[in-house]
Amino acid sequence: MSEMVEISRDGHVLEVRLNKPKVNAIDHEMSRALGEAFRQLRDDDDLRVGIITAAGERIFSAGWDLKSLDSGEAKLDEWWDDGDYGEGGFAGLTENWSLNKPVIGALNGLVIGGGFEIALACDLLIAAEHVEFALPEMPLGIIPDAGAIQRLPRRIPHNIAMEMLFLGRRMKADEAAHYGLVNKVVPAADLMREAREWAGQLAWAAPLAMQSVKEVIRHIECRPTEAAFAAMRKDDLPTYRAMLKSDDAAEGIKAFVEKREPVFKGH
Repeated sequence: MSEMVEISRDGHVLEVRLNKPKVNAIDHEMSRALGEAFRQLRDDDDLRVGIITAAGERIFSAGWDLKSLDSGEAKLDEWWDDGDYGEGGFAGLTENWSLNKPVIGALNGLVIGGGFEIALACDLLIAAEHVEFALPEMPLGIIPDAGAIQRLPRRIPHNIAMEMLFLGRRMKADEAAHYGLVNKVVPAADLMREAREWAGQLAWAAPLAMQSVKEVIRHIECRPTEAAFAAMRKDDLPTYRAMLKSDDAAEGIKAFVEKREPVFKGH
């Protein structure tokens, strides 16, 4: 694992921490390291939930390493095919269609450009009170096409998203919470405690049920309701099908009837 990406595990939880001074700008090497971290989360049956955060309190990530682009190490045209960004696309998360385990973004500082796109790829977001979000690509003559252009207008009111995309204005954490972009805003000192508390709750749940939520939502997104029901009934959704037949599903129902806490084993 790259020194720029620190990983640690606590029981069923994998923590991923960006640590590349000064702004956690992500180049090919760092993106591959993040892809490897999320591959580990996906493939290790003992891991049930991930947390991504960054060192310090000033910045979560400024996103793409523009110095590598300026130097010619990376190219803009069809950048997604330029070199190896690793599994999951840019930063290992923005196009990770095979990761069904939940990821919590613990946002410790400025969430800028590609850093914002990483956050948008998470399932739950907790932000420190001083956090701000911005997409500063327009003055650079480019657009945020690693997730923001695809996801942001679906998460917040369309005109507000357009304001951020066109004008690059910053959004403070409390406004992001108002629009539902982040789940919770907390004092910086409480950020990791809150994230770990949520991770603990997620890790307690039946793994196949938790993973089915992501698998099914990703599969039926933007489909009409009737078509979404049909897709769940007929399409290839292996995690969902396994969940329906799982020992954990039987255990959850049995525990409810017996008025006790269930013991989930992941199968």
